[in-house]
Amino acid sequence: MNKLTDYTSYADAQHHWSVEKLWDIFDGSREQLNIAHECIDRHATDPERVAIIVVHADGHDEILTYREIAQDSSRFAHYLAEQGIGPGDRVAVMLEPSRAFYTTLFGVMKTGAIAVPLFTLFGPDGIRLRVGDCAPKMLFTNDEKISMVEDTPSLVSVVVNNAFLTDLSRYDERYTVRTGSDDLAIFQYTSGTTREQPDAIKHSHKALVTLMVAALYGTGLRPGDRFFCPSSPAWGHGLWHGTLAPLALGLTIGAFSGRYNASRLLQALSEHKFTNMSAAATHYRMIRNSPDVNTYSYSIKKLSFTGEPIDSATESFIEDLFGASVCSMYGTTEIGVILVSYPGADDFPVKNGSLGKPIPGGVVEVHDADGNVCLPGTVGEMKVLRRGAWIPTKDLGRTDEDGYFYHAGRADDVIISAGWTMSAVEIEDAILKHPDVLEAAAIGVPDELRGQVVKAFVVAKRPGDEQLKQDIQDSVRSQLSQHEYPRQIAFVSELPKTPAGKVHRKKLREQEAGKVQREIEPISQQ
Repeated sequence: MNKLTDYTSYADAQHHWSVEKLWDIFDGSREQLNIAHECIDRHATDPERVAIIVVHADGHDEILTYREIAQDSSRFAHYLAEQGIGPGDRVAVMLEPSRAFYTTLFGVMKTGAIAVPLFTLFGPDGIRLRVGDCAPKMLFTNDEKISMVEDTPSLVSVVVNNAFLTDLSRYDERYTVRTGSDDLAIFQYTSGTTREQPDAIKHSHKALVTLMVAALYGTGLRPGDRFFCPSSPAWGHGLWHGTLAPLALGLTIGAFSGRYNASRLLQALSEHKFTNMSAAATHYRMIRNSPDVNTYSYSIKKLSFTGEPIDSATESFIEDLFGASVCSMYGTTEIGVILVSYPGADDFPVKNGSLGKPIPGGVVEVHDADGNVCLPGTVGEMKVLRRGAWIPTKDLGRTDEDGYFYHAGRADDVIISAGWTMSAVEIEDAILKHPDVLEAAAIGVPDELRGQVVKAFVVAKRPGDEQLKQDIQDSVRSQLSQHEYPRQIAFVSELPKTPAGKVHRKKLREQEAGKVQREIEPISQQ
């Protein structure tokens, strides 16, 4: 009987997909399943089979086989058991992609404990909030970060370095997993700021099965792909879509370790002949601005992005560079992926700027404020049907006559000026088409006459002056309606970003609100 991985077309995806067939991809059952076994151990029979090529920012590559990770993680699982770690215990992992990271991550899940990936660039506040929330018994990190966590009460902190990994050799290289499918495996934190309490999404081992829908139809993963995802595995995209899903299919994957560098990524894509890549819009924008973009030749056949919309100028550039359509994959950490563009499906026309169509078996609609379905072209809130109830995404969107969905920004990213409703996403897209603009973010700021006006924050290739400001405004006016342009422009050296790399408009709005408050306070005190 054919498996879902045998089909590549959009028509076959709609015809053959079922929940039952998802389970056929795995060894486990609805009762018993373990992520570490599905992703690593069952592919370790061939000692030469490469699992992960870790591309380090400093220039070296670390090549890890399935056999090596299987043995290391089993030894680590025995070590954890010796430390008293058992099913249900939380274990934090704050390491860059490396032998240490994969040993620790999969070793934790083999024991039945819950892995909690933490971003390596967190400062003390970010660490404190998450550690305080999930209360891990142990935290594994590197030499650089240990000073930030070793004084945390009731937390055992351990440095995983070469000496630690060598010492693991005294443990058995085999470990028998005994987790149930419904047992918790991973706590995944959303990318809140360090001053806000982030949410922990609690995933069971069987979440790997549900994830395969996004893997097959959002990133287009199929046997034989060589897959690269430069996103950090501390976040949902880098961990679930970039690491667990492709490893569950037995693929060779690439991961980026250290500060992201587009030129280093391009070198690795070329040298290791990666055929499929999924990245954030920010990664693609940095590729576009890399001086080495035309230095190499590439083997890329499939491309996807997620996290935030990609601007049309970058989208066109990337498609010309790699000769493949850039396919959107839309969802949230809480609800998962719900809209995809089916990379690799020759019978699915990819529409630039669209989010694609619902995943097989999925039902997504755009609703107005009264809960009615919006007509094509009308902006409303995107919602997904789950267990008979409509779940809001908190994102605005619209559909077209062909059933494709389009993003219209977060609900709080809408700008209303003089009665006109404008989308920050559309304005940013227009700004980014200017040849001297590298990055842009648009928000609404108070205006006495219009209520709000658009203010753009721009990172430019040349010094920002009145001429560049006028050029950008004229460019936007020529693309959008005459009223839809940034009346205020601030030239900045960089834009604030969430830890996951998305432009942090909320921080810009808070920054502007603080300015207004400082102007009002002296008057109110008179």
